[in-house]
Amino acid sequence: MHHLAVYAGSFDPITLGHIDVLERSLSIFDEVILAIGINIDKPPLFTIEERREFAQILVERLLQKNSKGAKIRVESYNGLTTDFARKQNASAIIRGIRNVTDLASECQLAITNRQVAEIETVFILTGESFAYVSSSLIKQIAAFGGDLQRLSALVPPEVIAALESKRRDPNDPLSRLAKESAPD
Repeated sequence: MHHLAVYAGSFDPITLGHIDVLERSLSIFDEVILAIGINIDKPPLFTIEERREFAQILVERLLQKNSKGAKIRVESYNGLTTDFARKQNASAIIRGIRNVTDLASECQLAITNRQVAEIETVFILTGESFAYVSSSLIKQIAAFGGDLQRLSALVPPEVIAALESKRRDPNDPLSRLAKESAPD
């Protein structure tokens, strides 16, 4: 039997913590779809195309490193994650857990998904070095003028370069936020 799972998120931006969870999921599932969703509650920093490109680069690196013949696809979707997972014939949705706060909110969602959509959720704990990394934190550091090079242990170099580019672009909202927060 082929076990397919969907690892869904907005990945805005994708972090090395996300890749850690993806890599761990390969020991459980035959195939994983890294599914980039659109979160209507959060205006994106990166376009869906940029997020797909970052994800594809990192997936290719991961597959080169992984000799087990793992299969990973990068997809994007609109709508409910459960609907996307069913269309893909996935047996589970993967969720990364960093801490007890994540676990509490993800448990509620997992129970709802099982009751409403009859799909299981598999929780994968992030590695210790990524326990406090979030896309939101990365965006805050970038927006408030933090040293982006110090993020190299948390996000891939392509994301750092893109954040630097956005900060240099006077028309980008990230640039305006960084200027407003810079000390006088």
